Amino acid sequence: MILALAGGVGGARLANGLARVLTPGELTVAVNIGDDFTHLGLPICPDIDTVTYTLAGRNNHELGWGIAGESWAFMDELRALGGPDWFNLGDRDLAKHMLRGEWLRQGQSLSQVTTELARRQGIPQVIVPMSDEPVRTVVLTDEGELPFQDYFVRRRCEPRFLSIRFDGAASANISPGLQSALADPGLEAIVVCPSNPVLSIGPFLSVPSILDALHSAKVPRVAVSPFIGGDAVKGPAAKIMRELGEQPGAACLVRYYCGIIDAVLCDHEDPAAGKVIDGMAFHATDTLMKDEADQQRLATEVLALARTLP
Repeated sequence: MILALAGGVGGARLANGLARVLTPGELTVAVNIGDDFTHLGLPICPDIDTVTYTLAGRNNHELGWGIAGESWAFMDELRALGGPDWFNLGDRDLAKHMLRGEWLRQGQSLSQVTTELARRQGIPQVIVPMSDEPVRTVVLTDEGELPFQDYFVRRRCEPRFLSIRFDGAASANISPGLQSALADPGLEAIVVCPSNPVLSIGPFLSVPSILDALHSAKVPRVAVSPFIGGDAVKGPAAKIMRELGEQPGAACLVRYYCGIIDAVLCDHEDPAAGKVIDGMAFHATDTLMKDEADQQRLATEVLALARTLP
């Protein structure tokens, strides 16, 4: 069994590659919930939905998020009525948010809701949230503190990034599904997908029980760098690193993953390629995933690297 930690589009793409090269029962994808928030009374789980739509083959390739074939009548009417239109809610997507909210109000956990929504979309892989308790990302910027979606969507990451915190992390618990995957005697490897190490993987590492479990894992632990050519394929990872005074590249991952990762798969032109930094080995390959064939190729290389590690 393979456990993947994912967040954002890059995480969903590699998770999809792993899903295609493994048999259905061999993959568990644990997903970041730091991006989650309540909007117009609806519980929105962007990363869970991105992973779910991608594994279901329903993701919107043009936008990089949401459902293929989406329509926007709800947003048009909301805008006409003067409602908050800074966060797009597609008509098809809206159904999932409403159903999720109803089930949560009935007392189901986020894990139960996520499992059922995945099942109803025909996904054979296991998708679990990192925790059932709220963990909310707050970004400190040169304009003050901003809830994550205000920073990421409303302000398009324009304010200067200074630091970050994860409200609720100290009291949150590892989700039952993630705990079960980490304790599974058949666990072969842990894969940290090419997600933003600060925004997408940071929430995982802020929960003490998750961090402890990753530290003590007795299987190979491999990460894929989200940086290519000194930039990120998608998202603000490179901008954040520069604003923190770091050069964007695979070597940045040492700061965040030291002690929980054994090896990194990075782009063949990355300065860290072929090096060992603080006990973390950097292996070179082509990490760009332009299509599903690339996703499967990279997933195969990740698994092959993991199987060479003690």
